[in-house]
Amino acid sequence: MSVKIIVALLVLGFATVVCGQTPLQEMVKTEQAFSKMAEEKNVRDAFMTFIADDGLLFRPGAVNGKKWMIEHPVPPSDKKPLLAWQPAYAAMARSGDLGYTTGPWEFKGDINDKTPSGYGHFVTLWKKQSDGSWKFVVDLGITHPQSGGPQTLWHPVDKKEKPNRFAVPTTAKVLIDRDRQYNEVTKVGVFHAFVTFAEEKIRLYRVGSLPFVGIEAASKSLNSLKGRPSWQPIGGDVSRSGDLGYTHGTYEITDYDTNKVIEKGSYLRIWKKSRYDLWLIVLDVANPN
Repeated sequence: MSVKIIVALLVLGFATVVCGQTPLQEMVKTEQAFSKMAEEKNVRDAFMTFIADDGLLFRPGAVNGKKWMIEHPVPPSDKKPLLAWQPAYAAMARSGDLGYTTGPWEFKGDINDKTPSGYGHFVTLWKKQSDGSWKFVVDLGITHPQSGGPQTLWHPVDKKEKPNRFAVPTTAKVLIDRDRQYNEVTKVGVFHAFVTFAEEKIRLYRVGSLPFVGIEAASKSLNSLKGRPSWQPIGGDVSRSGDLGYTHGTYEITDYDTNKVIEKGSYLRIWKKSRYDLWLIVLDVANPN
């Protein structure tokens, strides 16, 4: 067998392996490469490499991430901080162009520290770019006082969902209007709004607590609310297939008794179309300023 044929077979074999990955698996591997670069090089370079040109960070409100990092260089230090994270759950639109990852993170002031000084969970929205690469468009997370789980490498098994025969074309505006509708129903009753708009397996992320998974656990957490929340969407996007999308914006919590604002912050809400063509919340994360 000639060298040319051997090389051709090797190339073909490699292409088969790459093409064998689903968009969800590609996205998860990109998240893992993102985390690995942060560990081996540094967090800033990793973020600059994997963020989209229009990608958002929250400092504390939503800002263009690349522009913010350029304008806020990291001061020199003799320590090497380590932000380590790994995806533990992910989902992808049927069109394979928009998805999200989430999992635990931990922070060390220096890579040689024995134990982390901070813990939390991250949520990252990923969008496929015109060149076929994955870049994140939104990154927001929470802190909590305990470990969210081990930093293990996850290999997802992707299951193809059946096409939604009820689905109709949609736009980001439609989804943002749905977010506004959620806010209006919240004025009538927080619990009623939540169980009406939340998907059964919703993930609710709030600072100070591990994620609440499932509508029962998430709705019970609403009992700890010390005021009335209100939401103001700023932007969002939907997949080409119109079955997955997100909204982000600002929120306020107003004290029931004094009617004074006791908390302000930013939120990210991920939505999925139900089988009856209804947008439901699958992940909701809020981070106070």
